[in-house]
Amino acid sequence: MYKTIKEYLELDRAFHNLVIVELFVQIINVTFITVLPLYMKAEHFSDAQYAHFTSYRYLGMLALALFLGMYIKGRKILPMFYIAAIGVPFFAVLILIGVHIHSTGLLLVSHLLWGTAYTFIQIPILPYIIRNAPKHQQTLAITLNFATWSIASIAGSLVVAVFNGINKTVFSEQNLLFAISAIGFAGVYFVMRINKKEHVPVINEKRSNLKEYDWKIIIRALVPTTIIAIGAGFTIPFMSLFFANVHNMSTSAFSYLNFTTAVLVTIVAMYVPKIKNRWGYRKAVSRTQLMAIFCLIIMATTQYYNTLSFSVVIASLFYLLRQPLMSTAVPMTSEITMKYVGERNREMVSALTSAIWSGAAYFSAIGFGILRHLDVAYVNIFLITAGMYLLGVIWYTLLIADYNKKEMAGLIVH
Repeated sequence: MYKTIKEYLELDRAFHNLVIVELFVQIINVTFITVLPLYMKAEHFSDAQYAHFTSYRYLGMLALALFLGMYIKGRKILPMFYIAAIGVPFFAVLILIGVHIHSTGLLLVSHLLWGTAYTFIQIPILPYIIRNAPKHQQTLAITLNFATWSIASIAGSLVVAVFNGINKTVFSEQNLLFAISAIGFAGVYFVMRINKKEHVPVINEKRSNLKEYDWKIIIRALVPTTIIAIGAGFTIPFMSLFFANVHNMSTSAFSYLNFTTAVLVTIVAMYVPKIKNRWGYRKAVSRTQLMAIFCLIIMATTQYYNTLSFSVVIASLFYLLRQPLMSTAVPMTSEITMKYVGERNREMVSALTSAIWSGAAYFSAIGFGILRHLDVAYVNIFLITAGMYLLGVIWYTLLIADYNKKEMAGLIVH
């Protein structure tokens, strides 16, 4: 364990500061995903209304993604991080004000602008790491980047669980979300501390010339991302509602559950480079994802017997197992995708990946709202996710086989 931590500590200080910037952004993100639906429920918004407003957050990401992907090609990326560090907490505050005063217009606009601000770190961060991290540290830097989600979940969930558990009035969902949004502005300070001279690749073609990209390779690489993103959109933003409505779990209890899950995700994430080196991409991705799908199915089907007292225990246990298993593959699939598409396609792929996740989340949120409006059970919605995940894993297995074949033929340049 000490040796593993030491490897991460030996990363360039610029990447440590960059991860801290993303950490502040992600603390807001994961806390809002967990607590905002419960706050809106307390303010008498329905599941369908929450899904409707949340869809605009993803629409904001989708609207900017392609343009930003072309814009950053051959340009400095660092200034983009300032926009995210300021915009995400600012528009988060506006969302909370919109909920408090029940302003539909403010909720729609603030969710839309929150999504655009978040895009300024979501899209550029992976190309920034690939450009500037030494090749022998790229997997470490990418893994640490993805670990910020779980680290943010630890911090956010612990704060919500402890304080909401102490006093539900003083430390209400509303007050805690306001406090976390305000703390998020601290990310600006750490953007200022990223002093590393940025490597900017020279480009000879026009950024807007779409014919310069290898579209067959790009499409092949992004198919599994699309499939998994569509499935995830039906599940990830609504997990707290599942536990609240199906198992009557309180905000504090779910936050403790999220905290424990995030600790497990962080510990497992630290070993992703070793897992990759031991099993290789194909076995590491397929094995962890198939086990995660099994856990999701067991968790979802507890709704069939939710009147039994032990159902919430089983749901919680398999939720705990699912998260680290699913998260293990993300750094590996992201790294292999970036290497598979090649240097001239990376910014476009990063942009399209963001667009796919945002677009899938947007349409899935609308679909979730419709299904819940029709009283479709959570278990059936989550089983749709399991099926989509399975298709994505099969495609990733085929993609990795093609990657290995091209790497042996010398067609993949690291």
